[in-house]
Amino acid sequence: MSRFEFPHPLVLLIGCLLVAAAASWVVPTGQYDRRDDPATGRRVVVAGTYHAVPRAPVGPFAAMVAIPKGMGDAASVIFLVFLVGGAFTVVDRTGALRWGVDWLVRHLRGKVALVVPIVTLAFATAGALEHLQEEIIALLPALLVLTRGFGMDALTAVSISLGAAAVGAAFSPIDPFQVGIAQKLAGLPLLSGALYRLAFLVPALGIWIWGTLRHVARTRGVAEHTPAPTTALRPPPRQGIVLPLVVLTFAVFIYGVLKLGWDFEQMSALFFVMGAAAGLIAGLGLAGTIEAFLAGAASMTYAALVIGFARAIYVVLDQGRIVDTLVHGLFTPLGSLPVALSAEGMIAAHAVVHVPVPSVSGQAVLTMPVLVPLSDLLGLSRQVTVLAYQYGAGLCELLTPTNGAMMAILAAAGVRYDTWLRFAVPITLLLYALGAIAVAVGIAINLQ
Repeated sequence: MSRFEFPHPLVLLIGCLLVAAAASWVVPTGQYDRRDDPATGRRVVVAGTYHAVPRAPVGPFAAMVAIPKGMGDAASVIFLVFLVGGAFTVVDRTGALRWGVDWLVRHLRGKVALVVPIVTLAFATAGALEHLQEEIIALLPALLVLTRGFGMDALTAVSISLGAAAVGAAFSPIDPFQVGIAQKLAGLPLLSGALYRLAFLVPALGIWIWGTLRHVARTRGVAEHTPAPTTALRPPPRQGIVLPLVVLTFAVFIYGVLKLGWDFEQMSALFFVMGAAAGLIAGLGLAGTIEAFLAGAASMTYAALVIGFARAIYVVLDQGRIVDTLVHGLFTPLGSLPVALSAEGMIAAHAVVHVPVPSVSGQAVLTMPVLVPLSDLLGLSRQVTVLAYQYGAGLCELLTPTNGAMMAILAAAGVRYDTWLRFAVPITLLLYALGAIAVAVGIAINLQ
């Protein structure tokens, strides 16, 4: 019997696209009415308004047309991928980034166990503060050089960045794009229940760090015998300017995202300027800089395509008018269950919904207006309802192939999706169990 081979990610996404198109022919179509919500500045559903609408089946060719439409919808992220890939290839060819990593390896040799927790906590903090995800694409090239310098594989780089940020966001007390929007829609004060969430964020990060260190211990055996770096104690003068330029770029990047509200266009421009300046400063010349930039951008084509293909799945479901039907069908039966089972069922339902709706803010405005009245009827705390949404949707971001940012990061890192699943699924199941405990305790203490 031939050994089963996991399909290529693009094949998997095309399969999901065709399944979504087929579903539009058989799943009943329906929609909720929507209104503008002044508290969140978004259009949200109106509870109790679900109604049938005319069918809008998506044919095979229309499903293929959804691919360029999805790429158009995700254009700003795709351009970020291309420009970041080009910029960091230029920096890599200057040799400055590798010199910096060699310097770290020389000074932290024998202390690898510190690298994983420190970097994980840094990305988890960013995830908890502002739902860091697509922005990690810009940081991935430097992370790959760092982890390889310490003898760790590319999966470790993804784990301590994307994985850490996702866990930080899922258990965050303050993430404005997840808990903030959900609390506004639930009529709860912002930051309410923050200490309770923080109490479960700590063990959640402990579980993720433990899982990552276990992976490092299993995969680092050969690298332990790597000789110490032999680079010069000081970089050449021109390369010595490039490294501070990269550090300054990251500082401006963080400030722009957190303080200036930068979107992907501003991030892309920043890294393009960094790449151009690095090449010219290091003496690559105009032709050498452009050649390196084009090579780097070309290497990111796969990652960029993955983003567009993933987005296309939602395009098909939305055109087929079945997204609201899925939400209505999953959450309505929970009203007939006991309070505790209903709350735990919300976690599972949110995880399922997050596959076709891979946006935590989009899922909040779609589901919370439906669940808040249901929770009130059940006598379930609204705070617990928000917790169930956080854990269900947030942790699913670690697994669902419709998460374009995750798939792009895996592609850019050269990590197979099935390899990532074998690593992430067991740890994520432990985190779901922790989330279920948090919801149960919240019910027991009547968390408000």
